[in-house]
Amino acid sequence: MSAATLFLTLPAQAQATSESEARLAPVTVTAQRVEEDLQDVPVSITVVDGAKLNNLKAGGADVRFLSARVPSVVAESSFGRAFPRFYIRGIGNTDFDLNASQPVSLVYDGVPYESPILKGFPVFDLENIEVLRGPQGTLFGRNTPGGIIKFDSAKPVHEFDAYARAAYGNYNTVTAEGAVNLPIFEDQLALRVSGLYQDREPYVDNGFTGQKDRYEGFEEVAGRAQLLFTPLNTDFEALLNVHARTNDGDARLFRANIIQQGNKGLGPNFDRDTVFYDGQNFLSQDTHGVTLTLSKGLTDSIEAVYVFGNEHATIASRGDIDGGYGAVFLGAGNFGPGNIPFPVETSGAVDALHQTTHELRFAFDDGGPLRAQTGVFFFDEQVSITSKNFDSFTPGNPETSRASRALDTESVGIFASLSYDLTDTVTISGGARWTDDEKEFRATGDNRSLGDEQVSWDASISWQATENVNTYAKVAKGFRGPTIQQRFGAPSQADSETLISYEAGVKTELMEDRVRLNTAVYFLEFEGQQLTIVGGLDNSVSLFNADKSEGYGFEVDLEAAPVENLLVTGGLSYNKTEFKDDLIIAPGCGAPCTILDPAVFDNMNNLLGYNISGNSFPNAPEWIANVTARYAIPFGDGEFYGFTDWAYKSEVNFFLYDSVEFGQEGYWEGGLRLGYEAASGWGVSVFARNILDEEALEGAIDFNNLTGFVNEPRTYGIEVNWQY
Repeated sequence: MSAATLFLTLPAQAQATSESEARLAPVTVTAQRVEEDLQDVPVSITVVDGAKLNNLKAGGADVRFLSARVPSVVAESSFGRAFPRFYIRGIGNTDFDLNASQPVSLVYDGVPYESPILKGFPVFDLENIEVLRGPQGTLFGRNTPGGIIKFDSAKPVHEFDAYARAAYGNYNTVTAEGAVNLPIFEDQLALRVSGLYQDREPYVDNGFTGQKDRYEGFEEVAGRAQLLFTPLNTDFEALLNVHARTNDGDARLFRANIIQQGNKGLGPNFDRDTVFYDGQNFLSQDTHGVTLTLSKGLTDSIEAVYVFGNEHATIASRGDIDGGYGAVFLGAGNFGPGNIPFPVETSGAVDALHQTTHELRFAFDDGGPLRAQTGVFFFDEQVSITSKNFDSFTPGNPETSRASRALDTESVGIFASLSYDLTDTVTISGGARWTDDEKEFRATGDNRSLGDEQVSWDASISWQATENVNTYAKVAKGFRGPTIQQRFGAPSQADSETLISYEAGVKTELMEDRVRLNTAVYFLEFEGQQLTIVGGLDNSVSLFNADKSEGYGFEVDLEAAPVENLLVTGGLSYNKTEFKDDLIIAPGCGAPCTILDPAVFDNMNNLLGYNISGNSFPNAPEWIANVTARYAIPFGDGEFYGFTDWAYKSEVNFFLYDSVEFGQEGYWEGGLRLGYEAASGWGVSVFARNILDEEALEGAIDFNNLTGFVNEPRTYGIEVNWQY
């Protein structure tokens, strides 16, 4: 059955049902640090919650399930579940090293998770996920030129509440999630404890050693305890959040020569169930932290909020990077699969990471035309990293080289924003943040200091054209501070990048609240965009700045309840990105690929690299589309239901240079769930993810051979759930 047929089946069943109760509920967001209706916020936002969220993360999925499920959003990783890389409107960073700086910030319960190894914290017991596109530096932390993805946990309440979900699927995948909310002292003290367990047995064989079912397993355990204190007869509130995660299993599987020279995408030699490794492969990760949020009404119109965050993390990972065994210089029959010029086995470890944040802000709202916020933000991070190379040919795989470095980052921000109602239908808003970023880099024989201070800002105007139509226009400046990177060679640096974004949108509620349709168009311009050369000539990264880059596009978000018991959502985005310098030189591939960019030579006819001017940003598809549909048939004291979701992203290029081989053509992935929900709170369902078993490249290694890594396989299972 085709994707289109699966999608159309559910809506077609609903045409004869009554329309009397088909309505959309309002959506509340905190995109501007206060609770507002989604339709009133002058920002391009998508909210993921409820049934959609539960279905997208079925079958043991990690946070990368958001990729292409939201307009303009892509997520991928060469580090597996531990280290997601997010891109919004094409803006992201392909850097795989453990102190990589990313222009998309993840904010979890009010705390920005800046380190890449914090960003993969599992998704469970959430109120919702908000995706805010475009620069968000005025009100949210650091490094947000691309936007933010905001996760808000379900908070304790002063009444008993509980839920549990458990699933079993193929590959012996077990998933269990649940929470219990306990009122301890009536209306004063409440406790909410929630947890997640995910386990999948390995299913990929090692064809070199003959070991069966060796790779692609994982075990993930995460928990959160929240204590809410609201003393009687006061407007004070304290929320303590303690959370932790352990993640053990396999590192990303790099697969040698699954790409065929002269062709894009997976070649005929790809076998999802087999690799040929002569090296080790594992990953172990631990994180824990605490968040304290205090709020107090100082007057009837002024509220103070303080958010403290402290995060700790360690990670160790080792992988067979060449994706095969042996090497060409050992002679015929002693290497494979395909051509293996030289062996590469490396490990990376964050020996210690400590992140501490403080934010104090004041909000003013007296019910009049003026609303305001102001505050200060402090960020401190210390991270120490060790990278190693290994000899694959010597028994015991001895270490051949080691590189250790430490990076301390301190950042201070002072911010303010104002909104003023010029009339009953017109509101103007503006804000600014002064940021001072300072970094201290330490490595053997090389200590460096770098930093910058800049002002980010935004200004917008909103016009409530009718009761159900709101329009806005916004201009914003984003900023990301300077960064430094090193593996085994000399450190490389990139200066600060800045971005100016112009955005306009229309938010509508139509057909008597049966349809919510929001659209936005934008144009953005980078100065000094930070770029990362990944691989090319060796297993390293190198940073530099482009002078000028541009992007433009649009987003559409749709939610509709056309008839009773049917809910449909849809998203569409177009993102055109381009490097605009006359000449930007980047190295090509060390593997035998077909580069399409013009070569650049010096006066002695030595190859300097390739001119990537005019290329799109890496991992930036022009088109992203997604759609979901849920249809229910009342039965007994509950309902039978079906839910299907589909996502599409068009062709992507993996590197700065453009080549025939290192990219992926556009493709669809879909999911389906069929089940029964009882009014008494229990339910049972069957589900499937990637139901067409689409096989696609998600990235590649280009310095040795035509190595790639791929998407998740088809998964399916049965789930039971209970809600009190």
